[in-house]
Amino acid sequence: MTKKNFIALADKIRHYGFDHTSTDFGYKTKVIAIADLVDFCQSQNPQFDRSRWLDYIKNGKNGGKQ
Repeated sequence: MTKKNFIALADKIRHYGFDHTSTDFGYKTKVIAIADLVDFCQSQNPQFDRSRWLDYIKNGKNGGKQ
């Protein structure tokens, strides 16, 4: 997968929302699913930056870093 693919995937996840403050069952299921997805992304591209991608989902462009 390319950087462009990873960004498009993160944008889709952001579209559906990711409330990282919630504690309900749906939230926990989402966290597990996203963790599995992050593992898959990293297996596809060894240079994949897990934390930056997750920050992008939570905070927007540039991984939330200015």
